[in-house]
Amino acid sequence: MKIKFLKHISPAKVLSVIALSVIITGCSDDFLDKQPLDQVSDATFWKNEKDAMLALTGCYDIDAFWAGQDFFNGISLLWLDLAAGEGSEKEHYPDGITDGTLNATNWVTASYWSNTYRKISRCNNFLDHIGDVTMDEQNKAIMTAEIRTLRAYCFFNLALYFGDVPMPEHLLTVEEANSIPQTSKANVWAFVEQELIESYPALPTTRPAADSGRLTAGASLAILGRVQMAQQKWSLAAATYKKIIDSNAYAVYQTGYAQVFWQANENNSEIIWSTQYQEDQYAQVLPQYAYPEAMGGWHQFSPYNELVQSFECTDGKTIEESPLYDWTNPYENRDPRMDFNIMISDRTVFNGTTYVSRPDSNSPDRISRYNWSGYCINKLMDPSFSGNLMNYGGNSIIIRYPEVLLGYLESKLESGEGVTQSVLDETVNLIRNRPGVNMPDVTTADPTQLRAIVRRERKVELAFEGVHYYDILRWGTAAQELNKQFTGMKLTNTPSSYTAYPVDNNGFFIYQKKNFVAGVNELWPIPQTELNINKNLVQNPGY
Repeated sequence: MKIKFLKHISPAKVLSVIALSVIITGCSDDFLDKQPLDQVSDATFWKNEKDAMLALTGCYDIDAFWAGQDFFNGISLLWLDLAAGEGSEKEHYPDGITDGTLNATNWVTASYWSNTYRKISRCNNFLDHIGDVTMDEQNKAIMTAEIRTLRAYCFFNLALYFGDVPMPEHLLTVEEANSIPQTSKANVWAFVEQELIESYPALPTTRPAADSGRLTAGASLAILGRVQMAQQKWSLAAATYKKIIDSNAYAVYQTGYAQVFWQANENNSEIIWSTQYQEDQYAQVLPQYAYPEAMGGWHQFSPYNELVQSFECTDGKTIEESPLYDWTNPYENRDPRMDFNIMISDRTVFNGTTYVSRPDSNSPDRISRYNWSGYCINKLMDPSFSGNLMNYGGNSIIIRYPEVLLGYLESKLESGEGVTQSVLDETVNLIRNRPGVNMPDVTTADPTQLRAIVRRERKVELAFEGVHYYDILRWGTAAQELNKQFTGMKLTNTPSSYTAYPVDNNGFFIYQKKNFVAGVNELWPIPQTELNINKNLVQNPGY
């Protein structure tokens, strides 16, 4: 990730540092196969603070434009949520993670593995050499803490999705890289937790605008909160999230929900950590994928109706409970975030153009034209941007403040400490009361009812942001949520006589079925390319 505080550094110099940091060599195109050094060497590079800053930039780098799968760029985070039951992708690539067909040769999961280990190798290179650099000691401590945090985030995600994984803490020789054993998931997470506990105090609470994109104490703590919640360390997680809240460094953005994700507001009060992009120089292509074809995009993503149905009615009740819900007019009287997240045929208007997906229309987005659900993503579309959709400079959000508030509330609830109205008002109700949303307050403290509300709130508030997969894995609900029939847009109010397309009893398009394999697909397979090289690796059960 190129960060804007280093935009004065030439791309050639940054690429030299990246080449320097990726030094493990092997015999495949995975994380064990690194390019030889041909531009700089460790013996001549690590001399001063400028060198350290270049190397730091190399650690953050994720490649721009058509970058591959990792846990940092917007497309990769979106793919995680699509795989977790929020929608489909035009070529079915993320679908294959959770539809029952996943195997060790799947290139998508293998890419998350290889790209993440490449970043770890850069971080290890930095941490192995930063101690030798002559520079300001406070700046050195900050840099060390942020790279330890960056590496911890990588290790956490690898263990979350793959289980037992190699955990190199230093640069490896070829022989070591090709024989390193796996570390248990529990031990990886224990290491990650300790790294974050030791690192966040050295990080600044806030950064100046010139340093946007660099990790802060709040970002490190937010990652720690995820780690502790995944381990059901509820009291510790609550205390971790409370530190972020008490720092007063972040707030729910009051301009509106949709505006949080626009380039003009990319450093707003909710953003705890984001991947930085810059138009023309280090841009991203997510808008090209996300926009409907009628608006210049590829309409690559199709949300499921099950996500649409998760949004409450304006009275704060679910569609199953609310008298406001009318199955013949299902999009009326709904949580405004439904429209902010989802494009709905003949309802959503973007920059003066109405989105149309009816099968009887001439729209290029009509459901009959491609493998589409009839819905399109609205959340990631930026009406303030009028440039090339393959050259978008808006940032990709990795963590934002509402996740912290909901994490604190869930941790308080699950810890058994009890949740008061004051806690509700300081967390979930801040989110629901934001201008443009104005949903009714949550008032129940009943654990069962509140648990359902918090889980639903996380799903709708954080839709398409890469959090839902993490949630259903730690909740243990992945098999339940991903082994069923998914539906698309409303096609008819007379389903009994409608024959043009398959519809359910309420007239929604019968779209795709997932066959998630319980007891197997909760973990991704170790990539076959890795098993071919390293005979010490053990495949996950079922693959």
